[in-house]
Amino acid sequence: ADVVSSYFVPIVLGIALVTLAAWLAVDPTASGFAVAIERFVAVLVIACPCALGLATPAAVAVGTGRGAELGILVKGGAALEAASRVDTVLLDKTGTLTEGKPTLTDVVPLAGWDAAELLALVAAVERASEHPVARAIVQGAEDRGAPLAQVSSFRMEPGYGIEGDVAGRLVRIGTSAWLDRAGIDASPLESEAERLAERGRTPSFVAVDGELAGLVAVADQPTAGARQAVSSLKRMGIEVAMVTGDRRRTAQAVAAELGIDRVIAEVRPEDKARVVAEERARGRVVAMVGDGVNDAPALAGAHVGVAIGTGTDIAVAAADIALLRGGISSLPVALQLARRTLRTIRQNLFWAFIYNVVGIPIAAGALYLWTGWLLSPVLASAAMSLSSVSVLTNSLRLRRFAAA
Repeated sequence: ADVVSSYFVPIVLGIALVTLAAWLAVDPTASGFAVAIERFVAVLVIACPCALGLATPAAVAVGTGRGAELGILVKGGAALEAASRVDTVLLDKTGTLTEGKPTLTDVVPLAGWDAAELLALVAAVERASEHPVARAIVQGAEDRGAPLAQVSSFRMEPGYGIEGDVAGRLVRIGTSAWLDRAGIDASPLESEAERLAERGRTPSFVAVDGELAGLVAVADQPTAGARQAVSSLKRMGIEVAMVTGDRRRTAQAVAAELGIDRVIAEVRPEDKARVVAEERARGRVVAMVGDGVNDAPALAGAHVGVAIGTGTDIAVAAADIALLRGGISSLPVALQLARRTLRTIRQNLFWAFIYNVVGIPIAAGALYLWTGWLLSPVLASAAMSLSSVSVLTNSLRLRRFAAA
């Protein structure tokens, strides 16, 4: 609309002045001057850019209103326009593609360790963390009757793991790289971790007092509509990729179940924004979808940040679109609505432009030599009003939008 208006207004003013000069040249008398002024005013009135001015905000207002009815909160016309051009969607895994409610599935102790004792130490440290995996381990320990001791000197490194002192014993839980940095060799359990990962489970290695003790694993089930959502995005011609901090095998197992071909795994929280920047550098129009605090920088860095409404407040605040109902299932609907809204805006601009292409010459008196017709400013104003009504009517059709 801005581009069209920047050309339209000066062109119309120029045509009006040319019309005035032409009629004065034909009849420079007082009556001819009155006719020239009338033609000048008629051109300005019929070209009044009300329809052009309404073309965008009317469609955006109806489109965002329809989105709200569908549980999709869109933060303005710019977000809606950007969403209509998205060709790449990056999806966080936990809480976005999955339910975000992992459960403890496996406790694998090394020789010399009892599973219940190992789980009690792990759960004691995990109780100090607010991560969904930590809550799953704690809940699993409580369900199995494991006693939970107090932890001290708790420390966490996002993307790697946590550690703490439990009854005088230093417990470290996390990735093999996290243990390796403390000089602990996790290779004796790597094959078991890979086996669990291939089944879609997320393993974490456990070391006690500097010695490898075992591992624990959790599983998070995909949401009911995740596979259908991915399929719908692909039908729309959108490239879909999963971005997660999980082990590659775990991520690939979940991705294969959901029909996602591209997986970017073992990504630290701060690196998600880097992945978004790399996709933008490729010339892609990127939508990032997430639900956690860790996702906020990536949501803010994407062309369109999309937050799952059940996620954290900071993720919703950083996003351009919030899916308040239906989770990931609403994503294709949101993008289809954005495309339909932009198509309506283009239709509005096209018909407003065509109306002026036809109406301005008539108002200027182009048909006078052949028909003797002159369009009065009163009729010109009525025609201008009808063009605005047509734009509003076309925009209101968005109220009947339904996902394909």
